Amino acid sequence: MGRLRYEIGPKPLCQNKKNPQVVETESELTAQSDPDSAPSPDSDLTSADQLLSRPTTEQGTEPSLRGPNTMATAVPTGGAVPMGEEQAAFAVKKDEEESAGFKSLLRETLETVILAVLIFLVIRSLVQNYRIEGQSMEPNFQHGQYLLVNKLAYRLGEYSRGDVIVFHYPNNPSQDYIKRVIGLPGDTVEFRDGELIVNGLNVDEPYDQVPIARDIQAQTVAPGFLYVLGDNRPASSDTRTWGQLSQEFVIGKAWFAIWPVGDAGVVEHPAIELGPALEQAP
Repeated sequence: MGRLRYEIGPKPLCQNKKNPQVVETESELTAQSDPDSAPSPDSDLTSADQLLSRPTTEQGTEPSLRGPNTMATAVPTGGAVPMGEEQAAFAVKKDEEESAGFKSLLRETLETVILAVLIFLVIRSLVQNYRIEGQSMEPNFQHGQYLLVNKLAYRLGEYSRGDVIVFHYPNNPSQDYIKRVIGLPGDTVEFRDGELIVNGLNVDEPYDQVPIARDIQAQTVAPGFLYVLGDNRPASSDTRTWGQLSQEFVIGKAWFAIWPVGDAGVVEHPAIELGPALEQAP
């Protein structure tokens, strides 16, 4: 009599139907014992669904349940900074750099302005520009001509006869005049027959001038004062009109003609040479 032979695998540890693992084991045994019996598609689906949906716990870690409205939260690990904080830190750093750049630019601009003002003040204390108005110094200096005046000339040097100077008009210091130095302190200046006489000596004036045709009484220049005249003497208001010039009113010495361009150049100051003594009238 033939015998049915079953190849039975390992016996399940538990046959409690409430344990789903036993059901799986029994299904496997049944499939191997009875080749004609096949598991139902529904049972396989159910079993697979249970396997996929069954949470796995490791070392007592409780599974976390999430509802439909629960959002995942990224937890930084290893000291990483969340993207939002990185962007905020970058924005703050950028603002600080822009603020520092603006402050640096403002400081440099302020330093440049202060330096420019200081340079201007220094230059202004040394040199000043003037525009000639009137004809009292023609033909050597023209109306509308621009000059630079050296304001240090007489702080470092001495006056000489023939110097062209700019000064505050003694009767109205708000006005500035330009004249030529004829007499120094201690000199005696006079005009005879339209001729300039200094210290009793005839003066050879090496510059162009328009003479006068009358006599002017001799006068001695006081200490600290100057005797000044315009080159165009008939049209000049000078020492002959308002007296000797105190050196306190002197601004400086004409140094450079800057306009018009054709007349530009260093201003010359030809010295007045004293000639032979004039013969005394009998």
